[in-house]
Amino acid sequence: MATVAVTDATFDAEVKNSDIPVVVDFWAEWCGPCKQIGPALEELSKEMEGKVKIAKVDVDSNPDTAAAMGVRGIPALFVFKDGQAVSNLAGARPKAALQSWIEESI
Repeated sequence: MATVAVTDATFDAEVKNSDIPVVVDFWAEWCGPCKQIGPALEELSKEMEGKVKIAKVDVDSNPDTAAAMGVRGIPALFVFKDGQAVSNLAGARPKAALQSWIEESI
């Protein structure tokens, strides 16, 4: 499964009401570190299919969700389990570090 684009309007349905844990990546088109981790998140979404969903929220187009989550810098990553944020991570990391963090969080 490829990453899923999530908006302010679809956040609850795609993230909070998901049957499986969801990693939410708050990002923006102009953010260099966001672009750096994008390919790793795409690969992880395929490798971990069925275990976790990876969602991306563009903070420029969807400021309400970012504000509600207290996102002050990007990339900001959150793991949601059973509708609740259970872990978060700020900044870019290598793919292996992202995978370890996700596995520990779910």
